[in-house]
Amino acid sequence: MTLRQDLDNALNAGQGILHMVPCWVPRAFAVPGRRLRLAEDDLYALGADRGGLDERWLCSTTSPANGPDMPTDEGLSYVAGPDGARFMLRDAVEEAGASIIGAPMLEKYGRWPTLGKLFDNQGPLPYHLHPNAEHAALVNEVHKPEAYYFPPQYNPRLNDFPFTFFGLEPGTTKEDIRRALENWNKGDNGILQYSKAYVFPIGEGWFTPPGVLHAPGSLVTYEVQWGTDTFAMFQSVVEGKVVPFDMLVKDVPTEKKQDLDFVMELIDWEANILPNIKETYHLPGKVDNTGDGYSDKWVIYGKSLGEDVFSAKELTVQPGVSVTITDPGACGVFATQGRGTVGVHPVETPTFIRFGDVTLDEYFVTDETARGGYTVTNNGTEPLVLLRHFGPDCQPA
Repeated sequence: MTLRQDLDNALNAGQGILHMVPCWVPRAFAVPGRRLRLAEDDLYALGADRGGLDERWLCSTTSPANGPDMPTDEGLSYVAGPDGARFMLRDAVEEAGASIIGAPMLEKYGRWPTLGKLFDNQGPLPYHLHPNAEHAALVNEVHKPEAYYFPPQYNPRLNDFPFTFFGLEPGTTKEDIRRALENWNKGDNGILQYSKAYVFPIGEGWFTPPGVLHAPGSLVTYEVQWGTDTFAMFQSVVEGKVVPFDMLVKDVPTEKKQDLDFVMELIDWEANILPNIKETYHLPGKVDNTGDGYSDKWVIYGKSLGEDVFSAKELTVQPGVSVTITDPGACGVFATQGRGTVGVHPVETPTFIRFGDVTLDEYFVTDETARGGYTVTNNGTEPLVLLRHFGPDCQPA
């Protein structure tokens, strides 16, 4: 059958909700934290040279920047259609975008521009930033704002460093940071002395605009971001592991890769030295709707440089309860706890996943179905908890 036939069959059978296949992504610069419920034997299923599988990308139409050895479909989520059909969500959007993500989003962006993911590391990531739209455009890329939520169900232990360095200490000078970059090949460039580590409460969130330096710690993180994989690593050594200089200038124009003055311009200086960083970027949950046996709250919200780029909610449904949900647009759905149904689909959170398994914890709700409403039922014995991430312009005015 053609892609269109497979897509129509999946939409009809799922009543506008698509069943997604787990999408595992390796990272050579990190050590897996072993909490994503993937079997220990499968942590290096793509080869140790590619790195461990420490990320699960959710409803992804975005390719990672994982080098020339990366398969062409790495990071791209597949739909599990009826009768064993498989096709990429990206291809589905290209084939029938308005019915999948809505006509306004298709006209403005031409794609599903949002990426959800879980990342899980044994220790901290390097101190880095993501470029703003102006700098990203120089390498034919787009900006990358991102935000985090720390789901309790995926954080039974905190691993080695459950703290996140964020921003710069007030009083830090541009000369301090430039000097750290100049010392790259001398070992640890000492850049973390100019930052501060924060304790991110489990069950709450944090917003990270482009240009803000940060080093996520070892909590399992539900991240919602703009659909790109641009970054600039500013830390030369992390827990004894050398970070190549190339990782600093990966998304810098070729003629600027040795120009530290240009690299310094990637930093949004005012956003980094705010004296009230926590108050500015911390995201405590905000209950949006509650009823008999359920609660729905915003866990990721706010704007990046004045733009509504993405958001996320957490729905909790108690055992034996059904609730009809109406959402502001298409969304990716990921179950962190419990079992039940989402529309006509069964949902169940796995405890042990083999690489290649098709689970029942991830779905994509198309725009018309999201706006028209769909029913979530908990037929288990514990709360059913669903995270939902949305594209741009879905937050209340």
